[in-house]
Amino acid sequence: MRNIIEIEHLSKSFGDVKAVQDISFSVREGELFAFLGVNGAGKSTTISIICGGLMKDSGTVIIDGHTLDDNSEQIKRELGVVFQDSVLDKSLSVKDNLESRAALYGIKGEAFKERLKELSVLLDFKDLLKRTVGKLSGGQRRRIDIARALLHRPKILILDEPTTGLDPQTRRLLWSVISELREKENMTVFLTTHYMEEAAEADYVVILDAGKIVAEATPLELKNTHTGDFITIYGINETQVELLQKPYEAIRDAYRVSVSNTAEATELIIAHPEIFADYEITKGKMDDVFLAVTGKKLTGGTEK
Repeated sequence: MRNIIEIEHLSKSFGDVKAVQDISFSVREGELFAFLGVNGAGKSTTISIICGGLMKDSGTVIIDGHTLDDNSEQIKRELGVVFQDSVLDKSLSVKDNLESRAALYGIKGEAFKERLKELSVLLDFKDLLKRTVGKLSGGQRRRIDIARALLHRPKILILDEPTTGLDPQTRRLLWSVISELREKENMTVFLTTHYMEEAAEADYVVILDAGKIVAEATPLELKNTHTGDFITIYGINETQVELLQKPYEAIRDAYRVSVSNTAEATELIIAHPEIFADYEITKGKMDDVFLAVTGKKLTGGTEK
């Protein structure tokens, strides 16, 4: 599988603020790539450089074999971008918004009608075409944002916090559409998100902190490297959990005990069968990975 995005030694500063510091990574064609970090970590700066909205200070950006410095217009045609904040014109109808955007790519007349029909079925907005964008709900507007990004059949879809604030039903619809596009068109998806369950589904993850890459691997590799297993034990008291001599935290009706791996969990269970009448073992989650490598929680875009 070839690399469709290659970033080498990319840097960008704003005065004394080093937003991106000598980062290098690659994205393979057709994969779901997650780019994680709290606000200010450098995600948006990197995306803006890839999209041609910001000039880099140094480094190389290659998109589908084209170098950004020499082929910025060609690269823009290969990207579809869904920004965190909607860029739709609130005073125009859904159809007019999409028609004016499509015209920039030379998609007019019957070609536009056909593409509009495809996308309105895919993203379920046939009944919204005449409605003014300003009167749409957040979930409806997000569907149109994604349709706008897909009009010209981009090879790479960049999603910057695409599901923030959306209801679960709309989130499920959007991810269903994205999965379908990846399967049918081998579309590459470059994702930033604060929802760790979305990042856990990625093929590869890069975590940024203060403009630098602090971890990168598949979700499973990150969890194996940066977190252990957890045993959640029910129906015991704190005196009993202290006998295990392992880090623990009290949760609603149980205690969550940290262990290095499943083998260590097995040893504890064999040594203390009276404590483990009701329990479950789980792997660490992406939230645990993020906290381990950055010392921060990724929740709604704020540090905690």
